[in-house]
Amino acid sequence: MTPEAFGAPLPIARAADLDDAPADAAWLIDALWSDEAVGFIGGAPKCCKSWLGLDMAVSVASATPCLGRFHVARPGPALVYLAEDSLTNVRARIAALCRQREINLADLDLFVVTAPSLRLDLDEDQARLDATLRAIRPRFLLLDPLVRMHRIDENSSADISQLLGRLRHIQREHHLAIAIVHHMSKRSRAQLGQALRGSTDLHAFSDSAAYLVRKRDRIQLTLEHRSAPAPDPFELELAGVDDAPHLRCVDAPVDVPAPSPALDERVRAAVAEASGPLTRTALREQLRVNNQRLGDALEGLAARGLVKRTPDGWRAPS
Repeated sequence: MTPEAFGAPLPIARAADLDDAPADAAWLIDALWSDEAVGFIGGAPKCCKSWLGLDMAVSVASATPCLGRFHVARPGPALVYLAEDSLTNVRARIAALCRQREINLADLDLFVVTAPSLRLDLDEDQARLDATLRAIRPRFLLLDPLVRMHRIDENSSADISQLLGRLRHIQREHHLAIAIVHHMSKRSRAQLGQALRGSTDLHAFSDSAAYLVRKRDRIQLTLEHRSAPAPDPFELELAGVDDAPHLRCVDAPVDVPAPSPALDERVRAAVAEASGPLTRTALREQLRVNNQRLGDALEGLAARGLVKRTPDGWRAPS
């Protein structure tokens, strides 16, 4: 059999031609969740896992600090699916978070999947989810909880590996971050991720993870990242339960990184300070930013009349 019979070769690129990792794209939410990370919000029942997931979604959609403390580095639309809550309860929770932050719910770019079920192990459901993500183009997807979104054996490495492969496909295809709410067993483990219910592949798979452990009337949050150091664990409490329930930091890490300037402002400043038009390649190399993100920023700035495209490149408007 000839080599051509096996199909076209895989796409490749020289290492030097790959995009640099932009400094401002390391985080979706500073210190809390990496940009385009897939991972788990784990905890025992009644540990406020859903509250944390919704806090992240509202923060990304509104560009307000998560937990009142963590800067959102890449705000944008968010999509959530809460399989165990009625739609009226989902709305009530989101509305409470909006009241606490003084956000108009009607202006929030947060979308809710209203289908009665969503199964990640079914081709038809994944195709429908893919179509939804293409239409909304969210920065963040919350799936809550994992156990309601499949009918496979969670202890089977083979079954879990296939499910995790589908989640990785979603992340790479749509360039978004995904948080999956999942239960943890009560067994004590040196690494909290090893207490996630089911196959140990779940812990190994996570790019970012948040583990919630109840300690009397408070909850300890432990963060974990594949490619960045995590802050020390800190405590949360559910506050405002009579009017606007929300999670609040009781103590918070002191090493949360300072937010970097928004990409739009960096692009606008670079164009304004240049002695002549800048090509997209020159801008990408100067700002060390992903080509797709740079294109989105340029299109948005041009639509608002803040930069202008010419045959020689991008420049400030006259």
